[in-house]
Amino acid sequence: MPKIPDLSVFQNRLDELDLAMAEPAFFQNAQRAAELTREHQRIRKLLDDAAELQRLDDEIRAHEELAGPGNTDAELRELAEAELPTLRARRDALERQVLAGMLPPEPGDARNTIMEIRAGAGGDEATLFAAELFRAYVRFCEGRGWKIEELSASPSECGGFKEIIFAVKGEDAYKTLKFESGVHRVQRVPETEANGRIHTSTVTVAVLPEAEEVDVEIDPADLEITVTRASGPGGQGVNTTDSAVQILHKPTGMIVTCAEQRSQTKNRAQAMTVLRSRLLQQKIEQERAKYAANRRSQIGSGDRSERIRTYNFPQSRLTDHRIGLTVHNLSEVMEGAFDEVIDALARADQEERIQALFARPVL
Repeated sequence: MPKIPDLSVFQNRLDELDLAMAEPAFFQNAQRAAELTREHQRIRKLLDDAAELQRLDDEIRAHEELAGPGNTDAELRELAEAELPTLRARRDALERQVLAGMLPPEPGDARNTIMEIRAGAGGDEATLFAAELFRAYVRFCEGRGWKIEELSASPSECGGFKEIIFAVKGEDAYKTLKFESGVHRVQRVPETEANGRIHTSTVTVAVLPEAEEVDVEIDPADLEITVTRASGPGGQGVNTTDSAVQILHKPTGMIVTCAEQRSQTKNRAQAMTVLRSRLLQQKIEQERAKYAANRRSQIGSGDRSERIRTYNFPQSRLTDHRIGLTVHNLSEVMEGAFDEVIDALARADQEERIQALFARPVL
């Protein structure tokens, strides 16, 4: 385990934040106040954990002395020896927690997120799995008390989705879900397969931090906005007004379409939200690429050209190829039980970032 460096830079930053938060005008900018408050809480916890780590080190040294040959009290020596393994285990866990606390937050971690699921190779089977994956994510998010808002959907004739875009609003939504970006492969026997052959299909998932207007500057002259009549399965209010909105961002070629609402104004606002989030993600990935040359894995890169996970239904097996993790509870995963996989991905990413932390000066 790397030796924990001097934490005085964090104490200095905490002192700066204390002064800033004491200013009468601190809460006039609510967004900035929230960001600084979260930073203050993070650094305060880091320093508290570091102080507890120092206390544990002192306690371990005292126990080692009591357990040594110089202690003539056999009963006390035996008691100290028995307590040392527990103390050392607590110390190791706390040291890792301190190291993790030194890591700077990733861009967008505290934001809500926008997820985009699209059917890839596999025809109808891919669209059906896109719908099932959407349902699984909804259950996972609802289990955490997060709110789901459907932004855009393109249903397939067989009851699946060619594409579905939705927002997830809740604490640490992007931080939790960002590793889901990539190609998800499914292996199973379709209901229409008479010979029992296993088919392979793919679905792509994109996870974007929800952007604010101040994050990305969009020149109105760069937008080509088209309004059309909404298409749908029928029903009152459908196909009666020009409410569907398509926005083309000419510099990047990005196209966003929203038609879920009956109001053209609401559809336009939702489309702009998706566009801003895509542009912010592009900006983040460009910045990340500058420092990614020595990364050993693609965790968190959002590279959708790489297969990240396989869902094998005949064997009830899920494999995440980035970290070599295999679980055999696929039916539970498809009911929203992603926790084991998501937690393992977060730990792997944290470990890699800790190693990188000691390869450069702490700022």
